[in-house]
Amino acid sequence: MQVQGKYDAKAFLVEQMTRAQGLRLKRLSEEAYQPAQYNRGLSSSEAARRIQVLEAEIELANSF
Repeated sequence: MQVQGKYDAKAFLVEQMTRAQGLRLKRLSEEAYQPAQYNRGLSSSEAARRIQVLEAEIELANSF
């Protein structure tokens, strides 16, 4: 993000996924055998979306 030609570090930190999200996403992606779903550079909203999808997939697989 840029504000008047300068990098906006605060906006970047707000958008970046949290450490907790990263740990959870990494665990879920390994559990679901989808390691490509984990990426350290994800935004917080994208990480939340991927976590939700992986949790649903794991829950569905466990229901069989």
